[in-house]
Amino acid sequence: MDIAYAAQAVTEAVKTIPIDGAIIIRAAALLGAGLCMGLGAIGPGVGEGFVGGKACEGIARQPELQGPITRTMLIADAIAESTGIYSLVIALLLIFVVS
Repeated sequence: MDIAYAAQAVTEAVKTIPIDGAIIIRAAALLGAGLCMGLGAIGPGVGEGFVGGKACEGIARQPELQGPITRTMLIADAIAESTGIYSLVIALLLIFVVS
């Protein structure tokens, strides 16, 4: 299929679709939800990886403290993951509530 023909077909299809304020708000909400989860997952991912790496280093240096280090690591991971869960909640609100 020729690219010019495809572009013309898309242009004709767009002309027949009425774009009003509700469609623009819905598009912005969906874009915001994607950005919210995309950017909101970076922090917890980096934080949990950093905590896990440091816990492995700590256990390697002092194997007798494996239990307390692992417990502390899991608590820190849960706290770091809470920001990702907040992002998920906001994204779900944008997807299902904003219309």
